[in-house]
Amino acid sequence: MVVDIKSHLADLLRAALSSLAPAHAEIEIVLDRSKQASHGDFASNLAMQLARPLKRSPREIANLLIAELPPSALVIRTEVAGAGFINFFLADDTKTAAVSAALRQAEKFGHSDIGRGCKVQVEFVSANPTGPLHVGHGRGAAYGSALANVLEATGHVVTREFYVNDAGRQMDILATSVWLRYLEQRGETVSFPADGYRGDYVRDIAALLGEQQGSRLARDAAQLPKPADDENADAALDALIARTKSLLGEDWWTVHRFALDAMLADQRNDLGEFRVHYDVWYSEQSLFANGSIARALDRLQAAGHLYEQDGALWFRSTTFGDEKDRVVRRDNGAYTYFASDIAYHAEKFARGFERVIDVWGADHHGYIPRVKGALAALGIDPDKLEVALVQFAVLYRGGEKTAMGKRSGEFVTLRELRREVGDDAARFFYVLRKSDQHLDFDLDLAKSQSNENPVYYIQYAHARVCSVLAQWSGVPGELAEADLAPLTGERELALCAQVAAFADALEAAARDYAPHLVAFYLKDLAAGLHSFYNAERILVDDAGLREARLALVAAVRQTLANGLALLGVSAPETM
Repeated sequence: MVVDIKSHLADLLRAALSSLAPAHAEIEIVLDRSKQASHGDFASNLAMQLARPLKRSPREIANLLIAELPPSALVIRTEVAGAGFINFFLADDTKTAAVSAALRQAEKFGHSDIGRGCKVQVEFVSANPTGPLHVGHGRGAAYGSALANVLEATGHVVTREFYVNDAGRQMDILATSVWLRYLEQRGETVSFPADGYRGDYVRDIAALLGEQQGSRLARDAAQLPKPADDENADAALDALIARTKSLLGEDWWTVHRFALDAMLADQRNDLGEFRVHYDVWYSEQSLFANGSIARALDRLQAAGHLYEQDGALWFRSTTFGDEKDRVVRRDNGAYTYFASDIAYHAEKFARGFERVIDVWGADHHGYIPRVKGALAALGIDPDKLEVALVQFAVLYRGGEKTAMGKRSGEFVTLRELRREVGDDAARFFYVLRKSDQHLDFDLDLAKSQSNENPVYYIQYAHARVCSVLAQWSGVPGELAEADLAPLTGERELALCAQVAAFADALEAAARDYAPHLVAFYLKDLAAGLHSFYNAERILVDDAGLREARLALVAAVRQTLANGLALLGVSAPETM
């Protein structure tokens, strides 16, 4: 099998090493695909790793290792290159095996079991349900979704989760904002707070609330406190929320739930249309209702990791590398967001996940030590929590940066972006860079139909092969059994090698939490296909060569489709 070639070559080197230097037979053997055909198909730096312990030159060791290599039908020759690399040159039928594998395994081609059934939770987006998703959330959505897909394709058992922040002050601000707009729509004169949520979506929710409740929730706006100056804005907003709750009584929860449900429905719909799906939507409020927060803090208290000061309860996070201790319960008895996060992460591991991956915005970098510290204080291995940071995406339209800011309403929503450039371009562009790197989203490029647009370039490669197969009068399903012996040309074998490298790309993407490596691979494979298509005829007169080349390009098509699917991008048959 093509996916076993690296293991086979590693076994050959291990056998040679056991013969030459048995004391070092357990050293890690690394094999990389060669970037130039003149350097063979795979290369190993094993001889350089052994130079110091064996006190010999790498080239001398490389030659000794080659002399001890067992014979293999997959390898036609080996050579020593450079400072002591061992280069392997594969037989042609070893290279073309990737074509048969791609056509036989179809949607599963490139997949592996390196995850060995490891239970992994990927929690991503988890945006406050206080407004529509914006283009910044979109990057986390595309990244988290693609990462989960890649992990699943490499044998991990993945649960995709959205943490719903349905408790706390921000939801109170949204509910109050909606109610104030509801009053305005009923003719009341309202002094809207500067820090309230001001987007048009708040007015829309208020209008829907009015349709459902009529005037039942109306109160005299004169009973509300007046806005304060900027210096006292937070205290004034809290006073407004408290007065709103008092005036509404039990009806406060009617407004709160209506606003929450409306925003969650909008976010679910937006993400679903963006091909982002979740197995679990986990409510923060449930942590309060079922006592999880209190239990987690009790455990920390019993272990001596909490202390009281100035009426508040503090976690000794400096013990675990944080820059300062953190409040978990305020002097008014209210739990902090950090307390919720402690309980939530404890609950994740209680559900049996062997690894938890949180996808956070890069501005949350400083939050990592305190969360990991809390896990350690609870007796949970903090290394089982991985945090993938996602830099903010900056949208450019006509060379101008678009302003952001949810409360003011001056932001570009994910839905608006998707409608402008399409889901395919949005998904691909978001994962085209490493997640913790800055991303400038070029709208003009994303919408262009040119080779400079990477998603168009890749999709066009897929469509090109579909067009060739449509011109052929044969049965595509039979190409899996085609005789590939006629594939002896340099370009043909190079394309075979690119197809074979798909599994390596997926494994690297899973290992490094880096779905952008799949995007890079697809760009290279598309370039290889276009180059081959422009240089060689596929539908030649020779039947044997024709079928072999059709099988090759069909394998490329399958590989492109598989990679695009993992990134949440479609593979069109015509363009």
